[in-house]
Amino acid sequence: MAHAHSVKRHKGLMDWLTTVDHKKIAILYLLAGGLFFAIGGIEAILIRLQLIKPMNDFVSAQTFNELITMHGTTMIFLGVMPVIFALMNAVIPLQIGARDVAFPFLNSLGFWTFLFGGLLLNLSWVMGGAPDAGWTAYTPLSTNTYSTSHGVDFYTVGLQIAGLGTLIGGINFLATIITMRAPGMSFMRMPMFTWTSFITSAMILFAFPAVTVGLVLLSFDRILGANFFEVANGGNPVLWQHIFWIFGHPEVYILILPAFGVISEVIPTFARKRLFGYSSMVFATILIAFLGFMVWAHHMFTTGLGPVANALFSIATMLIAVPTGIKIFNWLFTMWGGQIRFTSPNLFAIGFIPTFVMGGVTGVMLASAPADFQFHDTYFVVAHFHYVIVGGLVSGLLAGLHYWWPKMFGRMLNETLGKISFWFFIIGFHLTFFVQHFLGLMGMQRRVFTYLPNQHFDTLNLVSTIGAILMGIGILVFLINAFATAAKPKGVANDPWEDGRTLEWTIASPPAEYNFKQIPLVRGIDAFWKEKMAGNKEMTPAEPLGPIHMPSPTILPFVMSVGIFIAGLGFMFSKEQFSNSFMSLIFNNWIVVIIGLVITFGSMLLRSLYDDHGWHIEVEELEEEGVKA
Repeated sequence: MAHAHSVKRHKGLMDWLTTVDHKKIAILYLLAGGLFFAIGGIEAILIRLQLIKPMNDFVSAQTFNELITMHGTTMIFLGVMPVIFALMNAVIPLQIGARDVAFPFLNSLGFWTFLFGGLLLNLSWVMGGAPDAGWTAYTPLSTNTYSTSHGVDFYTVGLQIAGLGTLIGGINFLATIITMRAPGMSFMRMPMFTWTSFITSAMILFAFPAVTVGLVLLSFDRILGANFFEVANGGNPVLWQHIFWIFGHPEVYILILPAFGVISEVIPTFARKRLFGYSSMVFATILIAFLGFMVWAHHMFTTGLGPVANALFSIATMLIAVPTGIKIFNWLFTMWGGQIRFTSPNLFAIGFIPTFVMGGVTGVMLASAPADFQFHDTYFVVAHFHYVIVGGLVSGLLAGLHYWWPKMFGRMLNETLGKISFWFFIIGFHLTFFVQHFLGLMGMQRRVFTYLPNQHFDTLNLVSTIGAILMGIGILVFLINAFATAAKPKGVANDPWEDGRTLEWTIASPPAEYNFKQIPLVRGIDAFWKEKMAGNKEMTPAEPLGPIHMPSPTILPFVMSVGIFIAGLGFMFSKEQFSNSFMSLIFNNWIVVIIGLVITFGSMLLRSLYDDHGWHIEVEELEEEGVKA
């Protein structure tokens, strides 16, 4: 039986713009995340330089407000989120024995909408001022009354577009993990990284609609003159806090759970032991996700919700420490008695544990409502969440990147540079943020652009800034490592760490377009390790060799995202008073919005009317490749 071979092969840039291959989309996510991470890092360094000494005038108060707002927003939504998605895209289909994700078209659409949302947000720097109301955009600070430039409009519209991409990605991974596991891979045989990504995707599905609603309401207030949050017109500013945090608290667990998953892959691999307490790890993850939705008002202890609400949210918050503690002990017990190898991914993973514990302990302190009246809006809070997000999440991501780099790119990162990077990063990190606990306890407030001398703040701020520069050097060493490695020829083993336990280490590095020539049969948890222990060099196939169906590349997701981007820009400037009559004509009459929506819906129409049947890789080609390999 002959199959159509008429797949259009693109070259160069066009290949990347049209790709629906999860491995290439992973690299796109990594590049985009790297770009935004660099922007956020530069903003962080500028903040620390402004605070290096008392009464500094390195940047103005207004610029400082824009810097802290954009640093927080960029790092959380545009920096770490795509790196998480890069790892999920690169690894999950390989770990569950699938040839791609469930909806390759949506995978591409999710990336491009995310990218254009992030670009729109960062355009604010050159289009009349960045958002300046803090990354949480609290009303009334973020309403027209107090934030008169278009900054917050860029925030509301840019994050709505980027959030759409994240939501699409989350739905896609849910469908992939539920429907595309290899024969024999039951839920309780899935690798831990797949489990945490699965739960993360479910949290995205429930959390992101809440922030979307909030952002829609805020943009209606600002652009169309609605009254959701304007007190003078009967609005309620506390409503914004509830809507934001009922997304915002699950969001921090959306960020940290994949990092937990990475640690649960790296530590067993380099201890040469299976993960201790696998099923308790799974249930702890589910419990964290469940409780994560029940604690949002702990960000609002000082809002005046009353003692009953404060007490309930206090208790709920402290409860999350229990499943998290289970995870910590399981990691320690996994290392106990193992043959530990201190490779660079394992250094980041081991460094993660004490750092994350410290962040968790200050979290329990903040969970006590009376104590929080003292800690609230001081540097103690800044220290706490940087310990969990930077010391926790970023360490976890760096562990994951060093660990899966050979699988993604077919090249090993230099171990020496990896270790140098680790020590700069971890020492710089603790220098930066450990002292901020004490600054906070001494009364230094968050988000102040300068401070008076002789309050005992001077030395600690200097130490903090030096630490931030060291941490920056650590990240630069990692980048140098990545670029230097890229110049080397490809060619690493299927299982470069030699102790791989899961399915991604059974195939070539980097994998072929179709991942698995034959879908493997999974006989237990840590499927590859089980085969190794049985004396097998590779997996038993679950199917005969046959033609493989592949999805076709398409430019439509890119075009759809461009349309949404144009419509968003048009909506933001729809009420602007332009001096140029042509600009007034196209913006004030919604023409720009209409053009953008026509592009997007036109692409949707094309997608609906033209059936794309994909293409097949024939058995002959597979056999030829087998001979070559």
